[in-house]
Amino acid sequence: MGAYFMVGRCFGCKRPFSFNPHRVPSVVVDGVREPVCEACVAIANPQRERNGLEPIRVLPGAYDVVDEDERHF
Repeated sequence: MGAYFMVGRCFGCKRPFSFNPHRVPSVVVDGVREPVCEACVAIANPQRERNGLEPIRVLPGAYDVVDEDERHF
């Protein structure tokens, strides 16, 4: 049994971070899904709520490794 993770740059802060590509919060830019790190979600959510928007929901395991059996690609 194995596991894997993705590494990418956060759309917000541009820092590299690891994530589960099936669960990580993201934004769509020009039709491309861009990942958002946990720190940027924590910064964005209070502002979103002040603006009357729903907070970004972080799914369990969003920043964890992915079990090999959960692979979708």
